[in-house]
Amino acid sequence: MINTVSLSLDQAPPISIPFRFFLTAPLFAIGAGLELLILGDEMIATRWSPLTLGLTHLLTLGVLGMVMCGALLQMLPVIAGSPVPRVMLVGTLTHLLLILGTLLLTISFLSGSVVVTLAALTCLGICFGLFVIAAGIALWRLVAPGVTIRGMRLTLVALVVTVILGMAAALGYVGIAPIGHLSLVTNIHLGWGLLGWVGLLLVSVSFQLVPMFQITPEYPSWVKRYLPSSVFIGLFAWLLLKLVPVMAWSDAPAQLAVALVVSGYILFSVTTLRLLSQRKRRVPDVTLLFWRLGMYALVLCALLWIGGALFPPPDAAHYFSMLLGIGLIQGVALSVINGMLYKIVPFLCWFHLQNRQMALMSMTVRVPHMKEFVTDRSAKRQFHLHLSGLVFTLAAAVAPLWFLRPAALLFILSNSLLLLNLAAAVQKYRATFKLLTPPAPGPTAGVGGTG
Repeated sequence: MINTVSLSLDQAPPISIPFRFFLTAPLFAIGAGLELLILGDEMIATRWSPLTLGLTHLLTLGVLGMVMCGALLQMLPVIAGSPVPRVMLVGTLTHLLLILGTLLLTISFLSGSVVVTLAALTCLGICFGLFVIAAGIALWRLVAPGVTIRGMRLTLVALVVTVILGMAAALGYVGIAPIGHLSLVTNIHLGWGLLGWVGLLLVSVSFQLVPMFQITPEYPSWVKRYLPSSVFIGLFAWLLLKLVPVMAWSDAPAQLAVALVVSGYILFSVTTLRLLSQRKRRVPDVTLLFWRLGMYALVLCALLWIGGALFPPPDAAHYFSMLLGIGLIQGVALSVINGMLYKIVPFLCWFHLQNRQMALMSMTVRVPHMKEFVTDRSAKRQFHLHLSGLVFTLAAAVAPLWFLRPAALLFILSNSLLLLNLAAAVQKYRATFKLLTPPAPGPTAGVGGTG
């Protein structure tokens, strides 16, 4: 039984707000897979090629950013009890601008056009500016925030840093602004995006969602209290030590700062795996497969970074960075997001239909239970495609001639099935909602007359 006692479910925004983000994300993933399938040979050669940068932002902005924004707009009112102001307007504009900005940015990498780059940055700047202001109002007006809300605040700050660094890197990339050490700024931007914006949000919402949906014990209080702030402090120290020239004589302090971040994520993954092994409900759940895959991938990425820091691979630096990027984006972030979507979307469908039924006091229509919106069989099939795609993509980083096309095809199939599963849930929701909608009153003969 899902424990919803601590949630302010009456504050939830209209279901169309999160669903538009969740259903759009797989489309960008399919687009990224098609780009890899058609143009993959040029992309795998170097992470700095325009095609690779375009693919990376299709995934980070179009998939991860899309789901993160939709999840925050949904969770802030429910977890914090603090609604996002003008949520319909904010949600609609954020969604549209994020779609347009991501597409324009991808085109700008391929074309090198200054005009397209400026248009992309304008769309994304307005998008994230509006989103940060609206979410910030909801977060900072709370007088006594809990650990999840404090983590979300750090997440929002990390998003601001990520956007500023990304805009600086994009302006430098097309030659609009002279940016010294462009590759360094780009690396820091990627680090803050994955380990700050995405990572901190996943950690913060996991404190609420893992015990709630997976029926596990709570995270230890000291982990919830200190982990997000420790990761944020490590990232901020890394930013200063890399960009401030006073420490240019040695890279050791910056490496120690990153080590703090890596240690924090190892602690999070190990703790989450331990909690998942202690679930109170022993019924098999396909979302556990996604969560465990994401947590194991996080540990392996941390070990890969530690190995690279202790034994720098001078002749294999390209493979090292590619494997680390694939592991973090496809292995960790996309795995956990898949697991979350298969819980959040059915729960929202069930919850809104239950509310509708109670409001109408109509018990003649049966509301489907959560497992009926997305069946375990279809979700498990998609998990196997996702896992196979991850394995093939990791292999393609080393041997692209053999594994690149199969990896792209598996990635397309996996996200196509994810889209179909989510769309089927939405369709079942709409069909049930229609049954719960009373017919419109027709004209009544003789009203106001003698009959």
